[in-house]
Amino acid sequence: MTVLLSDLENIVREAGTIALTHFKNLQHLKITKKSPRDFVTEADIAVESYLKETLSRQYPQFGFWGEESGQSENQSSRWVVDPIDGTHSFSKGQYFWAVSVALEINAEIIIGAVYAPALNDYYCAEKDKGASKNGISISVSDEQQLADAMVATGFACIRSYLQDNNLQRFCRIAEHTTGQRRFGSAALDLCMVADGQVDAFWEQELNLYDIAAGALIAAEAGATVTDFKGNKGIFPKQILATNGGIFEQLLPLM
Repeated sequence: MTVLLSDLENIVREAGTIALTHFKNLQHLKITKKSPRDFVTEADIAVESYLKETLSRQYPQFGFWGEESGQSENQSSRWVVDPIDGTHSFSKGQYFWAVSVALEINAEIIIGAVYAPALNDYYCAEKDKGASKNGISISVSDEQQLADAMVATGFACIRSYLQDNNLQRFCRIAEHTTGQRRFGSAALDLCMVADGQVDAFWEQELNLYDIAAGALIAAEAGATVTDFKGNKGIFPKQILATNGGIFEQLLPLM
């Protein structure tokens, strides 16, 4: 059974509509903590429940791995889902959060969709077929100088209380770049690399569901996607995505 990108877009946008319903009523949003610095809201649960039920019904041949509900039996071919990437931002009424859905078959991401409902931006990519934003083809920036670059990062490592964290790396890279941003959603950060809004993104100690869709979208838009040593591939514990032009300059600072 073929996955039609138009059908997937309808499903992901509906998931975004569910999230927006909660986003517009934050004063009544129920929030719990999975750990001292890791939040989950009733919106996360509702969105994932919808995606799991809908995707499983429409594509029964694929398993499901969601951040909140865990893994189903079939994991060789599966949907990899983060219902709301950027839950803390969501709960504060900020706009940078997204629904992230990827299809992984035999350890390869072949479809990725990231939807930012509060921004009404829908990013999508299919393996070897390019990437788009709201139906228009996108590509990475043409910046060639790290000194003129804008970069983005995050601090999931600090949320996990890791001593080997991103602070020194951030300070080192900030000294060599013109602009630094911290948006709060790895899925969207990767899409902004794909769209040329930032020239590079890196983060450590993430999970596959945080980056699966966004990493494919970035790669299909022309980004280099590696670990901190330059090995090509999707590495949740160490991900570096650049426009390619500043890759060789940025890699030694990682």
